[in-house]
Amino acid sequence: MPGTAQSKKTDFKYSAYLFAYFTGNQKNDEAIHFALSNDGYTYRALNHDQPVINSAKISETGGVRDPHIMRGADGKTFYMVATDMVSDKGWDSNRAMVLLKSTDLINWSSAVVNIQKRFKGNDSLMRVWAPQTIYDAAKEKYMIYWSMKHGRRGRDIIYYAYANAAFTDLETEPKQLYFSPDNGSCIDGEIVNKSGIFYLFYKTEGANLGINIATSTKLTEGYTMQSRDVQQTKEPVEGSGVFKLNDGSGYILMYDVYASGRYEFTKSTDFKIFTVVNSDVKMNFHPRHGTVMPITAAEAARLSAKWLSADEVLTSAANPALKTINTKLDTNAKTLELAVKPGTALTAFNPGFITFPGVTVTPKAANLSTGPKIFTVSIAGKAPVKYKVSAVENHNPVLAGLYADPDILYAEKTGKFYLYPTSDGFDGWSGKYFKAFSSPDMVNWKDEGVILDLPKDVKWGKRNAWAPCIIEKKINGVYKYFYYFCAAQKIGVAVADNPAGPFVDSGKPLIDAFPEGVTNGQQIDADVFTDPKTGKTYLYWGNGYMAGAELNEDMVSLKPGTTKVLKPGNDYREGTYVFYRNGKYYFMWSEDDTRSPDYRVAYGVSDSPLGEISIPQNSIILKKDAAQGIYGTGHSSVIQIPGTDEWYIVYHRFNYPKGITMGGAAGFNREVCIDRMYFNADGTIKQVVPTHKGIAPVKVKK
Repeated sequence: MPGTAQSKKTDFKYSAYLFAYFTGNQKNDEAIHFALSNDGYTYRALNHDQPVINSAKISETGGVRDPHIMRGADGKTFYMVATDMVSDKGWDSNRAMVLLKSTDLINWSSAVVNIQKRFKGNDSLMRVWAPQTIYDAAKEKYMIYWSMKHGRRGRDIIYYAYANAAFTDLETEPKQLYFSPDNGSCIDGEIVNKSGIFYLFYKTEGANLGINIATSTKLTEGYTMQSRDVQQTKEPVEGSGVFKLNDGSGYILMYDVYASGRYEFTKSTDFKIFTVVNSDVKMNFHPRHGTVMPITAAEAARLSAKWLSADEVLTSAANPALKTINTKLDTNAKTLELAVKPGTALTAFNPGFITFPGVTVTPKAANLSTGPKIFTVSIAGKAPVKYKVSAVENHNPVLAGLYADPDILYAEKTGKFYLYPTSDGFDGWSGKYFKAFSSPDMVNWKDEGVILDLPKDVKWGKRNAWAPCIIEKKINGVYKYFYYFCAAQKIGVAVADNPAGPFVDSGKPLIDAFPEGVTNGQQIDADVFTDPKTGKTYLYWGNGYMAGAELNEDMVSLKPGTTKVLKPGNDYREGTYVFYRNGKYYFMWSEDDTRSPDYRVAYGVSDSPLGEISIPQNSIILKKDAAQGIYGTGHSSVIQIPGTDEWYIVYHRFNYPKGITMGGAAGFNREVCIDRMYFNADGTIKQVVPTHKGIAPVKVKK
């Protein structure tokens, strides 16, 4: 374990990992949380991802952040330090850190050290950030190091001091440990002793933003720059944490990609080359700046006995055949419904429950094809709990993950269907990349991977990857794919030779301003439509307003003088979609807010692509069904099966079953569904019944 006196020989007794972290910038989130892992990659939150220590009882401000946890030199005492801070009071509002000590990882003693009050000469102190602890074997003392800033124009410098034997105070004056050689601020230090060399990971701010490494042969002096920008992303990061893998295969460097609300894991053996391993990492929580410590089986069992419940074990099912985001648990009825992907064999199904030392689930597998079976969860020190476990094959959602704003295409070139959604599940709609999915039948979908990454591929818009649409064109006998997308509340276009890309951005936004006469809303939610009567292609867009314009033949520019603001009705919000049937142009759109359970789809008809829109009496064709637990049904597209009058509507809804419990966050935790759409004899659209069952596989006759 980095930062301890444990020898390499004793590392073999560690078989699990404890992750200490906080979760956000609200006061309730500024607290210490714990999670467990068996392998250092898959983590499960303890205590239902609620704090394991009451911040109000251990801090001056009422909140703590940036917890660092370590094992003591005796192997059985644990030390934790944290920033004493509530962020809503301002980033220059704290003067203290919290010191905690435990012999069992369950019960913690604590003390507050207010640097400004404790040590003279700190009248201008502005903040005390991100303390960490390391054992100084030469002095046989625990050294705490952290960053401090003095004066409003000062910079953050890393200081250190030694803790007293009781770990309740600092017994030496803070002394400068390191400052950035480029004179920028230097925060979030992490010291790792590897082969007798001390590696100081730290974040710089200013000219050289990123995580750097300085090294020294002495713990408290002599650090020189070794490597710059070892983070493997161009996005802002903070809170580096390093831990050694129990199998001896290397070290994990992880950090908080705070602007995107995600964590990144990288692996290294030499602290020179760091390889991203995010695809191997799974967490059922969203951590902020934390640290990981290897632990023993006995320690993992003790933590499970204290903070793990049977329902948390049952919701950990990780069989790849599961749609894990759609697990339905009823703690009162003691039932668990597992959602499986199409074609899953259930005769001897192993849900793949994640267990830790002291935790068992029996049986491991059961025949779920004939109905629910009893599974028993046993956690050491607690009474066994029995649940009825069942499995259901529903085709909604169609994608096994959080996605929204779907656009669908049948590609003549490949004879397959393609879905192009917003990548969802990011706080505040902060996703930065787009994916594509392909299917031969609209039921079985293949992830084609990222087709456009804003930070890498788009120079004019690096954030808010929203609501794409696509069209296939055959130009001079060659198929081309024009992909219209939102970035930073602007609309751009990228082009590819294949429906799964790679796509190349045009280099500038296509739409980045309000149309004439409009002053409110956003330039988002594009839709592209080719009129089968004239061959002309149109682009539609808008939030708070609906606009349309004809595209030039190059498909990457608008024809001057054709932009028109349309009037779909007072309840129009966003998500325009246009299609043609039997001489009529159908306009669909979404009403209300995507965070609302009542988000819904309405429609109108017109005699031309930019004509007046007539709204029928029953214009709402898709809305929530509370009896089924389906909410927030909106932002749709439509697909007609080639050569038929068979139509399907593709839309997103709140994640089921969790979304309706999430408040406004349901608006960026959505999933994609497909249901059949029918027309009345007079051409009006029948109200669509949203379902969990979804549709049967569709085949295109060739």
